[in-house]
Amino acid sequence: MQTPDQLKELVKQKYAEIASQSKEDNSSSCCGATNSCCTPGGEVYNIMSEDYTQLEGYNADADLGLGCGLPTEFAKMKEGDTVIDLGSGAGNDCFIARKVVGASGKVIGVDFTPEMIKKARKNAEKLNFHNVEFRQGDIEDLPVTSNIADVIVSNCVLNLVPNKHKVISEVYRALKPGGHFSISDIVLIGEMEASWKQVAELYAGCVSGAIQKTEYLSIIQEAGFENITIQKEKEIVLPDEILNNYLSLESIAEFRSSNKKIVSITVYADKPAKDERKCCEPGNGCC
Repeated sequence: MQTPDQLKELVKQKYAEIASQSKEDNSSSCCGATNSCCTPGGEVYNIMSEDYTQLEGYNADADLGLGCGLPTEFAKMKEGDTVIDLGSGAGNDCFIARKVVGASGKVIGVDFTPEMIKKARKNAEKLNFHNVEFRQGDIEDLPVTSNIADVIVSNCVLNLVPNKHKVISEVYRALKPGGHFSISDIVLIGEMEASWKQVAELYAGCVSGAIQKTEYLSIIQEAGFENITIQKEKEIVLPDEILNNYLSLESIAEFRSSNKKIVSITVYADKPAKDERKCCEPGNGCC
């Protein structure tokens, strides 16, 4: 069993490789940096990614095809907002958010892969964007001060992080009272066999790091968020041609005949304008 630090290093290595590839090479999240889960004929599946091309602010150079939703479409951002994007990659969601918040707003992208930060900064400089910045850091320990963001978004990233409780607590800390988040992610319905969580390619491709949908929503509730709403949900169907690279025919058949599902959800929640729990006051150390 790999440790959380080993899993983080795995994801960092994979996404460093992905940063150097084209969207076409990355258009199947599962295929990641090696294309080892594509079919022998080289077909690439758009398994999880959504179409951003109709959204204002879209920039093709920043779209690596790695998302599983459109959180910026549902995030209720407005002009003047400060927005944080967790796992900002090459800057795709940041550039969409920038268009919405305008010159009076600000967007901060956080990613822990140096190659992704470099790519995102290059894209921002090329486009002459001045209200977007990219910070290298771990989203389990966000490099931002508390109560700074009006809105937080993230696209298919939290499933890659071992300690999801810590990430959600950091989201709570970084949001202003009354702020909110919209996060797209991969969750599971029904228990998957252990081998799924042991497959490195699937982990870097957002599947084996996913947790149960009920647990995911519970973590958000336990952190103190209110008005938790699923804004969008869709089942992710992994083709047999991909699963054959990792699982036995018997395992695949069992999965297909069960009620187990891999699901993309976009979740919205509010941080209360006043936290009556008082758990975040100095000295209590619960946040």
